[in-house]
Amino acid sequence: MSRYAEFYRRSIETPEAFWAEQAELIDWKTPPRQILDTTRAPFVHWFAGGTTNLCHNAVDRHLATRGDQPALIAVSTETGTERSYSFKELHAEVQRVAASLKELGVGKGDRVLIYMPMIPEAAFTMLACARLGAIHCVVFGGFASASLASRIEDATPKVVVSADAGSRGGKVIAYKPLLDEAIRLSMHKPDAVLLFDRGLAPMDLSEGRDHLAAPLVEKHRDAQVPCTWLDATDISYTIYTSGTTGRPKGVQRDTGGYAVALAASMKHIFDGRAGETYFSTSDIGWVVGHSYIVYGPLIAGMATLMYEGLPTQGLDRQPDGGIWWQLVEKYKVTVMFSAPTAVRVLKKQDPALLKKYDLSSLRALFLAGEPLDEPTARWISEGLGVPIIDNYWQTESGWPILTVANGVETTRSKFGSPGVPMYGYKVKILHESTGEELTAPNEKGVVVIEGPTPPGFMQTVWRDDERFVDTYWKTVPGKLVYSTFDWGIRDEDGYYYILGRTDDVINVAGHRLGTREIEESISGHAKVAEVAVVGVADALKGQVAMAFVVPRDGAVLGDAQAALALEGEVMKQVADQLGALARPARVHFVGALPKTRSGKLLRRAIQAVCEGRDPGDLTTIEDPGALQQIRQTLSPQG
Repeated sequence: MSRYAEFYRRSIETPEAFWAEQAELIDWKTPPRQILDTTRAPFVHWFAGGTTNLCHNAVDRHLATRGDQPALIAVSTETGTERSYSFKELHAEVQRVAASLKELGVGKGDRVLIYMPMIPEAAFTMLACARLGAIHCVVFGGFASASLASRIEDATPKVVVSADAGSRGGKVIAYKPLLDEAIRLSMHKPDAVLLFDRGLAPMDLSEGRDHLAAPLVEKHRDAQVPCTWLDATDISYTIYTSGTTGRPKGVQRDTGGYAVALAASMKHIFDGRAGETYFSTSDIGWVVGHSYIVYGPLIAGMATLMYEGLPTQGLDRQPDGGIWWQLVEKYKVTVMFSAPTAVRVLKKQDPALLKKYDLSSLRALFLAGEPLDEPTARWISEGLGVPIIDNYWQTESGWPILTVANGVETTRSKFGSPGVPMYGYKVKILHESTGEELTAPNEKGVVVIEGPTPPGFMQTVWRDDERFVDTYWKTVPGKLVYSTFDWGIRDEDGYYYILGRTDDVINVAGHRLGTREIEESISGHAKVAEVAVVGVADALKGQVAMAFVVPRDGAVLGDAQAALALEGEVMKQVADQLGALARPARVHFVGALPKTRSGKLLRRAIQAVCEGRDPGDLTTIEDPGALQQIRQTLSPQG
């Protein structure tokens, strides 16, 4: 049995002993009394009776040994600024914000909603909430007022922390008017709003409610705010899942289990080492930003690089497709985490940029957020010359479910597969209708997790235990298992392949096809840079597949004959690989695909445009013009 196989076996067969060992990776004020409590399955309680604090583990415990080492490196290509904070400086900044929040009435268990751009003050605020024992709820900066209002109403924050504006691609997005409208729409009114002024947009202050952060923080310049020790099962934060429709669904996370899960993942999965630099290109509005920008790297004693800007924009605010690699060289980044879509954007840049900088410090590039297709993985692997490690997880899980744990044992990755189940996760593939476990290689079913779920996994849906059980645990007939809502297969070596969401299956004339499989086929064409495939309603067949492709050669967009020829090639490739039924009804060529700032393709918005429906809230869209391009290609003149 391999070293990792034995490691995994212990985590499944003797979870109490296994996780008691992992719990030694963090500081406890009081050791846990009970490692695992499953008396209310599927609800799980980890490390009950133990008291700890996320901020202490991320900041305070490093002061004695590495207080002067970099902790937070903030880089903004939007404002052309760079600033590095040591652990001692971070400790002081967090206490100033904590004291400011305390003055505004925030204490243990109170909610603080954070609506901020990717600036260091956002991280200070998250850590300050953790220090006070307050529950933070981060909402993606620039989110539309109606969506923000529903989250304010659900979280009922005592205080909202925001800024005058964010910036993306040089375009300033004023946050204050969006926040004011959200508070007006919300049934819940926060007691106070704390505002960081970047000087990017004017702000109208509401007397008695709004407070500028600068004078408050300055007033508390020398503040000493001790950590509030929380029970391991106390709530650390809530975060709303992307794609939420209707009533918001707040994923609720504990404190002790999350701290242990992150400490363990930094060691076993990311092989992160104290004193080194970790660079995640995500946003604090997403779970990756919580786990692997703010908390995980700091808990591991690493410097974390926080980035505001595009992957193709330099510090001089001019186009630069090599900015990320420049930062890797400058700050000697050892572990990097990004999204497949971001790599596909870089794929359109000069490949020489991958060789321009000294990347010898970089040990691995981790990619997650959506399935990583083999051509993209191979391209970036050959370009960087370092392991490209796919990893699959969800907002609900808090840390990777499927990947490889090179910190335990060096394990080969397979292009197209995120990897094998991580320790603590009992992953299975079940038949969607019968609930029968599918054990033969390459049998397609729903990817599920058997309880008990490991530390760091969601506790429940905020204020709605019933919704937690009904949504996640009761979808497979006759089985109490957590559904990922993803199709998958497992090969003969135990590697999993994710084939797309169970609700992203196209039903073409009674035949079920996964959009992910069609995308994988199309992305393998040498002339394709990016692709999105959606199912579109069709009167005859029920649904048909529609593909939107960004060609490697932009000249195709202005050459109808070249576009027609390439469409034929793409259709033939899909038919040859997957069969004629999977062949898209049309392949449309566009200059860009609509995606969020974290890199997720907005497939539902594309589908809505194709079917003439309202695409919904598009505040998180990277380039609104991309959706307009799709509209134009669908028009009779397009």
